[in-house]
Amino acid sequence: MRIISIASQKGGCGKTTTAINLAASLATNNRRVLLIDLDPQGHATLGLNIKPDLTIYNVLSKITNKKARLEDIIQKVADNFDIAPSGIVLSTLEQELAGEIGRESRLMDTLNSFKGNYDYCLIDCPPNLGILTVNAIRSAGEVIVPVPASRFAVEGLSQIIDIINLIKDRLNHNVSYKVLVTNFDSRLRHSFKVLETIRQDFKGSLFSNMIHVNVKLQEAQSQGTFVLNYDKYSRGAKDYFSLAREIITQEISGQRMPQVEKRMKDLIRRELPALNEVSFTVNAPGAKEVYVVGDFNNWMLDDQSRMEKHNGAWAKKVGLRQGRHRYRFVIDGNWTEDQSNPVKEMNPYGQMDSLVEVKA
Repeated sequence: MRIISIASQKGGCGKTTTAINLAASLATNNRRVLLIDLDPQGHATLGLNIKPDLTIYNVLSKITNKKARLEDIIQKVADNFDIAPSGIVLSTLEQELAGEIGRESRLMDTLNSFKGNYDYCLIDCPPNLGILTVNAIRSAGEVIVPVPASRFAVEGLSQIIDIINLIKDRLNHNVSYKVLVTNFDSRLRHSFKVLETIRQDFKGSLFSNMIHVNVKLQEAQSQGTFVLNYDKYSRGAKDYFSLAREIITQEISGQRMPQVEKRMKDLIRRELPALNEVSFTVNAPGAKEVYVVGDFNNWMLDDQSRMEKHNGAWAKKVGLRQGRHRYRFVIDGNWTEDQSNPVKEMNPYGQMDSLVEVKA
C-alpha cells in the first residue's frame, strides 16, 4: 500500500480539496483508495457528507470509551474510494500523546497492523506542524505539499519541508516530498512570477501538473461530493485526474523491472496511434512566458506545453493525432488565438480558438 500524506502548515492552500479529489481520481483509475482524515476540523469528512459514529480518534486513543480498529470506522464514499472519518474530539489527542514514548509513531503502528486491501492510503493532515502532522509524515513514504501561487505561501513552504527533513534525520525515516502548485490563476501575471520562483527553488521536487482556480471545486464540496462526481468536464476535474495519472505513472517507474518496462513498451507500440509532429510558432519578443495549449493536452499549462524562445519568436513542436485540434497561446497569462492562422472557431466561452488540421 502506497501511503501519501498531504501536509501544509497553513490553511487555504487546497490541502483538503487535494486529498478528496486526488483520492477520487485515483479511484476512477481503478485504484483502491483509503482517505484518512487526520484533521480535527474534519473538513474531508464534512466535504464528503459523512456523518460518523466512530472516528480516527477511537482508533488512535488509548483512553477512549469506544476503542475501535481502523477497519471498524471505514465508510464507503464511492467505488474504490473509502474514508476513515475525523471529528473535533481528535484535537484532544495532541494533549493525550504529549507525554507518551513513541507518540510520533501511533498512526504508523496502526497502519502496520491494518488488514485493509488498498493500493493507496492518503492522509489529510491538520493545518499545523503538531504531533498529528508528525504522525502522518512518519507513516508515509511520500508527502504532497500543496502551495498556492502566492508570495506568502511560498515563503512559508520551507517550514513544512524542514519538518519533513527533521523526521528523516531524527527518526531515520525515508520519506520524499513533492510540491503541488494550487489555486493557480492563469489570468494573473503575478501567478506566473510565483510559479517561476517555485520552479527555480524546487526543481526536481515539483509536480508537472498544477491545480488551477476553478469554482466547481468549491461547489462540489458544498454539495458533499468530489468534483469528478459533480462536474467531470470542469477544469478542476481535469486537473486532479491528470495529477492522479502522474502519480500512477510513478508506480511503473518505481518498479524498474525489465519485464515491466518491456510490457509498457509493447503496450505503447500496440495501443498508441501514430503521432504527427506539428510546429507552433508565435512572435512575442517582449514576453517572459509562452505556452501552447489545446484539446490535445487538456489545455494544461505545464513544462510540456511551455514554448522555447528563439530571437524573439517562440516555438514548440507537438505530436498530434490525425484530425482537427483546437489550440490557443498563453502569453504572460493572457490567452489568445493564433493571429497568423486564419482558421478559427468560437468556443463555448465566446472566445476564438485557432484550429489545426492534422492529416494522416
